[in-house]
Amino acid sequence: MKKLLTLLLLAFVAFPVFAQIQEPVKVSTSFEKLSETEVEISFSATIDEGWHMYSTDLGSGGPISATFNIDEISGAEIEGKLQTQGDEITTFDKLFEMQVRYFSNKAKFIQKLKLTASTYNIEGYFEFGACNDENCLPPTQVPFHFTGETTLKATSTAKVDAPVEPVALQNSNEISEANEIIGTETVNQPKENVTPDDLWRPVIDKLHSYGDESTPQDMSWIYIFITGFLGGLLALLTPCVWPIIPMTVSFFLKRSKDKKKGIRDAWTYGASIVVIYVTLGVVITAIFGASALNALSTNAVFNILFCLMLIVFAASFFGAFEIQLPAKWSTAVDSKAEATTGLLSIFLMAFTLSLVSFSCTGPIIGFLLVQVSTSGSMVAPAIGMLGFAIALALPFTLFALFPSWLKSMPKSGGWMNVVKVTLGFLELAFALKFLSVADLAYGWRILDRETFLALWIVLFALLGLYLLGKIKFPHDDDDTKVSVPRFFMALISLAFAVYMIPGLWGAPLKAVSAFAPPMQTQDFNLYNNEVHAKFDDYDLGMEYARQQNKPVMLDFTGYGCVNCRKMELSVWTNQKVSDIINDDYVLITLYVDNKTPLQEPVKVVENGTQRTLRTVGDKWSYLQRVKFGANAQPFYVLVNNEGDPLNKPYGFDESIPNYIEFLQTGLENFKKEKQ
Repeated sequence: MKKLLTLLLLAFVAFPVFAQIQEPVKVSTSFEKLSETEVEISFSATIDEGWHMYSTDLGSGGPISATFNIDEISGAEIEGKLQTQGDEITTFDKLFEMQVRYFSNKAKFIQKLKLTASTYNIEGYFEFGACNDENCLPPTQVPFHFTGETTLKATSTAKVDAPVEPVALQNSNEISEANEIIGTETVNQPKENVTPDDLWRPVIDKLHSYGDESTPQDMSWIYIFITGFLGGLLALLTPCVWPIIPMTVSFFLKRSKDKKKGIRDAWTYGASIVVIYVTLGVVITAIFGASALNALSTNAVFNILFCLMLIVFAASFFGAFEIQLPAKWSTAVDSKAEATTGLLSIFLMAFTLSLVSFSCTGPIIGFLLVQVSTSGSMVAPAIGMLGFAIALALPFTLFALFPSWLKSMPKSGGWMNVVKVTLGFLELAFALKFLSVADLAYGWRILDRETFLALWIVLFALLGLYLLGKIKFPHDDDDTKVSVPRFFMALISLAFAVYMIPGLWGAPLKAVSAFAPPMQTQDFNLYNNEVHAKFDDYDLGMEYARQQNKPVMLDFTGYGCVNCRKMELSVWTNQKVSDIINDDYVLITLYVDNKTPLQEPVKVVENGTQRTLRTVGDKWSYLQRVKFGANAQPFYVLVNNEGDPLNKPYGFDESIPNYIEFLQTGLENFKKEKQ
């Protein structure tokens, strides 16, 4: 077991990485002649683990859809829409407030064309968007160029033309006015003779000299394991499990005169618990599949079912009724355990524990499996159950090794019901979270942000009053004394309720931002501490920075970048961060998915491959790749007014101290250069 945990930890240690070009989606293009008058162009995509590629026709205001685009066409015409093949996943995206569709692992897009002449020439590009849990790629284009004759046989001899010589990249959005007015400030001609070529020259080596990009690696599996482990610890403290521990350990130690054998049996009992619950996680994944679990976790109908399930579990914890598996199940397994011997007998005893304790562990396991299903990983439920089972089995093995500890073990009592009721309140709070997803999906607007927060405030205030003994439930005793741990738990719950009150007027409430509905649903918002870019054009912004002799903060972002919005809401709203950005830097925000057409398409050769820049977003994405060697967003880089870096780049990391240090280091380096 220690080896397994060590391997898990080593596998997910957050090794720092340099900013680099990411290519999580690899697309191959093929051309097939279906008949003398019909051809088919296919784009087969292989998608890295953890990434997803968006489907077609997602609509405006959402992520980047896959599209088939034609630059030149003769002797042929498009027939129908771009078709998809593969396991398409449909989910509700909370940020965009819309249904989105995407593919994981593999996808295929097919476009049919009708031939209309003896020769044909088809030139264009396939465009798509891709994201993972931390960042998104800019719109990615896969160019194609096919020519041929209709008299050829079915086996295509179509060829891909060699790229033409690159055209030097110029500023396609020429500055139409010599002076640009920002507030009361005027941008005059730059003081220094810095050419556009100087501003666009690569600085990747200089960027690397500052160190590694401060973007943490995915810690989801460790998080899932820890979540399961904490769930197992909570299950231990319930009336269904805690009283069984001393009886089971004493049984193993007394059934054999050999103490070593008793300890070995207790270890086997604990290992059996781990095997049972991990198997449960594997079986659930095998039945539904990781993609189905992920889809269910964000599907509106199933979120309503999850909400109702948690409400029922909460009512059970409050004492309204007991959720139990049929008694004949546990009786049959227990009888089988008595009739057998050896390891099988011990395994059946562990299975009996799982059945008997279901009324307490079931709600915790159910909530855990719902939560980990959002990861979309095949092994996530098994890892969650591994953490849960280890926590549940730990006391049985520890008390078997150290029997004297049983004397100091807290006795069963009313405190265990307090744990159950507290879990009931938490189940209700999370039920609202699932209902919120369904509410956003159907547009009911019955659970806007302030309504959600009001309910959470009431729930945690009631939990605080319960812990202080002001509210009683059916299974609570009449003891009016409040223990010290219970008092501190009440203090935390009441303080949390008070903390959320300003959110009713629009305060960000970063601690609950992952659970509450988006800020857009807030009807009454008095909070306006936001950061706005001065420029959305690189060349114009750099000209202004040279005039004002100030450093520049480049914000490579996207309209469809979820984590870009998280950074803006959780980090940029900090008063110190916003003051530094607004007062000390020239903020230039560059949207890599801006679809505004350039005045003229610009052909460039990048890494030996010809590319055509058609939109403003293409231009900024190209700038990020060739100058800084990165293509993921969010991506923040500090430069002087000549385009040279002042610090290592910064990615998705919601640590405010780290972000402040990132900004202040850039300022210090800029001042040193001036001196």
